[in-house]
Amino acid sequence: MTEITRADGRAVDQLRPVTIERGWSAQAEGSALVSFGGTKVLCTASFTNGVPRWLTGKGKGWVTAEYAMLPRATNSRNDRESVKGKIGGRTHEISRLIGRALRAVVDTKALGENTIVIDCDVLQADGGTRTAAITGAYVALADAIEWGRGKKFIGQKAQVLFDSVSAVSVGIIDGEPMLDLAYVEDVRAETDMNVVVTGRGLFVEVQGTAEGAPFDKRELDALLELGVNGCASLRDIQAAVLAPAGE
Repeated sequence: MTEITRADGRAVDQLRPVTIERGWSAQAEGSALVSFGGTKVLCTASFTNGVPRWLTGKGKGWVTAEYAMLPRATNSRNDRESVKGKIGGRTHEISRLIGRALRAVVDTKALGENTIVIDCDVLQADGGTRTAAITGAYVALADAIEWGRGKKFIGQKAQVLFDSVSAVSVGIIDGEPMLDLAYVEDVRAETDMNVVVTGRGLFVEVQGTAEGAPFDKRELDALLELGVNGCASLRDIQAAVLAPAGE
């Protein structure tokens, strides 16, 4: 990697400071407050014994997600979508992305006829809100599953989660591939990409767009390598947060 440093002093292949505060909400069955630098997202997991009508009797559970941004999460206030009476296309798209990412590592049969809904609320946005949401949502989901196991809604030996999942943004700025873009970088990116990866290093989703000049395969490979390595670091942070006390 090149020795170029960024506005915040990071190397091009370096994550922003990442923290995950597990169990942030006293009410939710699982929760995590995740920070990627200045981006902060509260992820809460709600466990319900039962499934939507279209899944009843099929012996499988359901995991889904909703994403929202608080009115003053950004530099200027945005109206609440609930007040507008219409959920925006971006919100729908990100909610579906988070749900797909989580379901990629869930055995719905092992979950049984139970539903877990993850709410990801952006408290403060500084780029990478969807990737932070996925990373924190996994921790909240893991705790909600263990809550369900403790209540005997899930079998004691059922392996509901067969892998972890995390996500990170990458992009090309001034011709240089970079990891985990803050907002000041995101708005300048010639190529912007979100990479969702399992703990084993398998891709769940790659969302990439040439905002300026088209990118070639060499640049794509460099971005994917950054994303995979970044997600490996996030996986280790998740594992440390979820480790039993004393380990």
